[in-house]
Amino acid sequence: MSDSIDLTGKSERYKKGIAYYESIHGAAGAQSFDALEGIAPGFADLLIEFTLGDVHSRPGLDIKTRELLTVAALTAMGTANLQLKTHVDSAMNVGWTKEEIIETITQMAVYAGFPAALNGFFAAAEVFAAREAAGQEA
Repeated sequence: MSDSIDLTGKSERYKKGIAYYESIHGAAGAQSFDALEGIAPGFADLLIEFTLGDVHSRPGLDIKTRELLTVAALTAMGTANLQLKTHVDSAMNVGWTKEEIIETITQMAVYAGFPAALNGFFAAAEVFAAREAAGQEA
C-alpha cells in the first residue's frame, strides 16, 4: 500500500480499495482522488470504499476480468468518457491487449448501439496514443 496517501483514520474498506486501485495504477494514480476531495468532500472516500473496497475486491472474478467488464459497461453507457479512458488504461495495465479492448468495444455495438461503440473507440484511441507517447505498450 502507498506511503504517499495518508491512511490515518481511514476504514479497512478504504485501505482495501486504495490497495486495489494502486495494484492497477500505482501509487501516483491514487492521488487523483485528491482533486475530487476539493469539489465534493468525502465523496472520494465513498467511491473508494464501495466500488473498489467492496465490489471490485470481491472474490469470484479476477482483476483482469473485472477491468474488461468495466470497459464493456462504460462503453455501453456511452456517457462516461473520462471513466472509460481510465479503465481502458487499467485494462491494459492488467494485461488486456489493444486488440482485445477493440474487440470488446465492437461487441458493445450489438447491445448498446453504434454511437456508444464509436464513442468507445475514440476514447480508447486517446488512451492508446497516450500510452504510445509515454513509451508504454498500446
